[in-house]
Amino acid sequence: MRIDLNSDLGEGFGPWNMGNDAQMLSIVTSANIACGGHASDPETMFRTLELARDNGVCVGAHPGYNDLIGFGRRVIPMSPAEIGRMCAAQIGALIGIAAQVGVPVTYVKPHGALGNLAARDRDVADAIVTAVQKIDPELAILAISGTQSEHAARAANAPVFSEIFADRGYLSSGQLVPRDQDGAMIHDAAAAADRLVSFLESGLMPVIDGDPIKLAAQSICVHGDTAGAVDMAREIRTRLTAQGVQIASFARQ
Repeated sequence: MRIDLNSDLGEGFGPWNMGNDAQMLSIVTSANIACGGHASDPETMFRTLELARDNGVCVGAHPGYNDLIGFGRRVIPMSPAEIGRMCAAQIGALIGIAAQVGVPVTYVKPHGALGNLAARDRDVADAIVTAVQKIDPELAILAISGTQSEHAARAANAPVFSEIFADRGYLSSGQLVPRDQDGAMIHDAAAAADRLVSFLESGLMPVIDGDPIKLAAQSICVHGDTAGAVDMAREIRTRLTAQGVQIASFARQ
């Protein structure tokens, strides 16, 4: 069995750092790099891309709402077309900085409130997929497994890979538990690893409001901004490797 381990990185801004990107990039195989919407700036992008290159980690764009104060976790009223253009601008920014570093951007993963909206709203998902494909039809979509984001990419015949979350709770709809509700976050590294081992054996994801649901995944996300993220990512990689799982980026499949 083979699966990718990804993390949302490059989420600082100016002199302010978010998470420990250097350590995370020594563990994960794919990096979703913020591109100036919910976080980051040209220098932060450049430094993060250099670290990814030096660690042999594949790179994806992580566009979000233009909301530095809210860290992209608030929905901003916009039409689907406006969302598509917003994503295109941010993806283009990361591609431009990545060219300075000499690394390719191989996929796109929407961030936070934007990603959750696209997971449930097909019009938004379609707009993001269309924008990405107009930039480069080879750019893959990293989508929350079983959601409208995944369905939209498949309908457009776009390259798509599905992800599950190591540190987030699930609803029976396949959506993530909202962060303001009980059960939204998993902080215990051993518990997160146990759940993933069980999922990879069964294909079933526990939910907080019903029986486990069937999901498929080529990637596992550990959020880089959460407390203990490095320890969780390291524990997950160690446990999965011990189970005979190969940890490798989906972008190289």
